[in-house]
Amino acid sequence: MAQIQCKQLAVGYDGQKVLSGLDFSVKAGDYLCVIGENGSGKTTLMKTLLGLLKPISGSLSFSDGISRTDIGYLPQQTDVQRDFPASVWEIVLSGCQNKMGAKPFYGKKEKTAALENIHRMKIEDLRRRCYRELSGGQQQRVLLARALCAAGSILLLDEPTAGLDPKAIDEMYALIGSLHDSGITIIMISHDVANAEKYATHILDVGNRVFFGTIDAYRKEREQHD
Repeated sequence: MAQIQCKQLAVGYDGQKVLSGLDFSVKAGDYLCVIGENGSGKTTLMKTLLGLLKPISGSLSFSDGISRTDIGYLPQQTDVQRDFPASVWEIVLSGCQNKMGAKPFYGKKEKTAALENIHRMKIEDLRRRCYRELSGGQQQRVLLARALCAAGSILLLDEPTAGLDPKAIDEMYALIGSLHDSGITIIMISHDVANAEKYATHILDVGNRVFFGTIDAYRKEREQHD
């Protein structure tokens, strides 16, 4: 059964469509890469999945037992965010806030989750460091650990390798691949078609023609139009 189902979904701002005609589903354990040119509506779709924007038309539904609090989100960073003067520990722990309800303070459960995800991202040695002092690749690991604290079963990643050097890009894709292998559903915006084909199970191409399907189907579709 699909965790997320979109039927004739149109997304946009202030009633103006940016992207329409979306028919796709995401099942547990899928790794969906959303590709397309800048301005094609990829981030708008991501914000709609998160509930930050309302659909313009069509339907967006979640399966029983899945809610938006089960979704961890790694957005694109701004320059201001890269210069944030908090510690790595504080940033990762803040990912637990969405699940705390009315609790005013972090408890043992939240601190344990933060420690586990710091370990998963292999950033134990950075725990007490100031976030603003880290490299781009290290910052993305911190933000991914934070997103994991928020995630129940689904991770949404918006260009997680943007601005990274080739080595850091390879490491980030390997980390995300390991998370997928552990059973987490991945939905990722990417311009990197080569790595999308290497790691993803499905492609949603929102270019001139909307395409959704498996990697093999995407390759055949592309060959037909080359």
